[in-house]
This record gives sequence, C-alpha cells and structure tokens, in this order.
Amino acid sequence: MDLISVLGLVVGLSAIVGGQILEGGHIGSLMQPTAFLIVIGGTLGAVLLQSPLRIFLGGVRMVRWAVFPPPVNVQELIDQLAQWSHIARKEGLLALEAQTDLLVDPFLRKGLQLLVDGAEPERLREVLEVEISSYEAELKNAAKIWESAGGYSPTIGILGAVMGLIHVMENLSDPSKLGAGIAVAFVATIYGVGIANLIFLPLSKKLLANVSRLVAFREMYVDGLVGIANGDNPRLIESRLLGYVV
Repeated sequence: MDLISVLGLVVGLSAIVGGQILEGGHIGSLMQPTAFLIVIGGTLGAVLLQSPLRIFLGGVRMVRWAVFPPPVNVQELIDQLAQWSHIARKEGLLALEAQTDLLVDPFLRKGLQLLVDGAEPERLREVLEVEISSYEAELKNAAKIWESAGGYSPTIGILGAVMGLIHVMENLSDPSKLGAGIAVAFVATIYGVGIANLIFLPLSKKLLANVSRLVAFREMYVDGLVGIANGDNPRLIESRLLGYVV
C-alpha cells in the first residue's frame, strides 16, 4: 500500500479546510452541490468526449494504483534470470521449457518460449520490444485521462463561476438570491482549480510513474533473456540487470 498518496491527499485537503477555518470561514460555505455538479459533470463529459471507451475504463481501473501500486519484484526477477542462465549454460536452452508453465504473466511466458524456440537474440529483442511499446502506449493513454481532466476542470470551474454571476445579475431585484449565486460562482472556481491540482494532476503523475516501473521491469526481463540467448556469463547478466535497480 502506498501510504504517501493517502497522506498527500489528507494533508492537502486539511490545509485548505484549515485555512478556511483560520480565516473565520465556515466549512459549510465550501459545500455547494450545484458547483460540484457543474465541475465534475462538465469535466467528465469532456474526458468522455476525447477518449475511446476502452481507454477511459482503463484509466478508471488504474485509479487504485495510486494507493495499491502493481507489485514489481525486481530482485526476484534478477534471481530467476540468473538461475535460467545457469540452467541454459549447463543443459541447453531446451531445458528451460519446463519453466514456461510456471509463469503466469503472458508476456514473461512468451519471452521465455521464444528463447527456448531458439530465436536469435536481436530478433527476440525486436519482437518483445514491439509488444512493450504497445503495452506502454495503452497504459500511458489510460493514465493521461486524469491529466486531461486536470486541464479541463479549472476551465469548467470558470464556466460555473460565470453561470453563477449570470444568476446573480438576473436576480439583482431580489437580494435574498444574490448570496447563493455569488457562492456558487466562487466555489465552482475553487472546485475546478482545487480538484485539478489536488487530485487529477497528481493522480496522473503517480499513475505514469507506475507505468514507467512496469515498462522498466519488462525491459529488464528482455535484457536478461537476450543475455541468456547470447550465452553471457550469469554473473555478467546479473550485474547488468542490477543497473535497472534504483
């Protein structure tokens, strides 16, 4: 669990609410359902318009990565590749065929199967890197829907502010309605800018960081397989792969 994500959100919201209280304001004045509906609904509509459904749903499913990032055990992979290298040098590549059934990840299984089938090292790298590129592009496009939401949200907030001011101007003759209209106007702007900079944009950055980890993991795997195919010394392979560890 990535507790720093939860901590960051709590600290950010607490700072805003705390500042409101210190200034003598009331928390209730920030609770405007109309402003929230305008900002969230308008932002959602804009993101849906720009994104294919598959990419949008992928981005929604990725939200959990902000708190529960996908597990990536780099050291385990290095040890596994070193072990495969020892087996290949002693018994040949065909001895690794039994290992393919133990792999759950289709990409890992495909890579090892290509190695066992005797694919040339450069051809092996070429085939797997094409798949990595496609995988990376799809994940990045899904993560970037939140970056797009962070771009649309402040503008929708301004739109909500303008709508609130229009409502105020229409009711100048009725002072009892002026306060509500002005509140919606300003709170909509707060929602638009606040949600963009406290949630949408940081969320996008966190998801993209997780995507980079997953891609680096796959690239390291390919590097290890190519080393085995070239007949490199297991210690050399292990030392090279440790360069991926930050």
